[in-house]
Amino acid sequence: MVKKWNIVYFERIDSTQKYLLNEIKQGSIKPPVCVWSELQINGIGSRGNCWVGKEGNLFFSFADVMSEYETVPMQSLSIYFGWIFKKTLNDLGSKAVMKWPNDIYLIEEKPKKIGGIITNIVKNNIVCGIGLNTKYAPDEKFGSLDIEVKNDKILRKFFYSLQSYTWSDVICEYQKEFEITRTFFDIDGELEEDGSLKINQKKVYSKR
Repeated sequence: MVKKWNIVYFERIDSTQKYLLNEIKQGSIKPPVCVWSELQINGIGSRGNCWVGKEGNLFFSFADVMSEYETVPMQSLSIYFGWIFKKTLNDLGSKAVMKWPNDIYLIEEKPKKIGGIITNIVKNNIVCGIGLNTKYAPDEKFGSLDIEVKNDKILRKFFYSLQSYTWSDVICEYQKEFEITRTFFDIDGELEEDGSLKINQKKVYSKR
């Protein structure tokens, strides 16, 4: 049975992640829900950074109950959602790859970031935010998607695909790509079954 998502569109928004986190905390909106826009002026990136985006790109956050993802290691939720999102782009014709643990890249002459994933947990709900440069890169250090596709089509396909992957599917597939792309990103360590990197016999779950 296909899950029915409540999808809310804003022409302009401060941050889809901030908005959804606040609404969930106040209990004024309930999952499963997605908030999206093509103009976000104060987005949240990983490690407290700001996600800079241009009008026309894709910005969205979605919330679902934690119990729906009991088999996914909580510390690797961004890998889980990020991989499914990356696969969605691949299915649409993109050559996007994922950089551990939560970035989407294109590898051309040199790797350029085109998207990122951030995940929070509030009131037993998972709130995941994703930004993608579907049309425009904010500056020369970043890239943009290598295919032409409407943002709402990406969203629809992503949420349809979300029900098709287990954690075992994701980590098995990602471990193979990780070994192929790790030299491009200069990443040390081995990718473990729980999504962590094993470096000098210690498990690492983020780049912090």
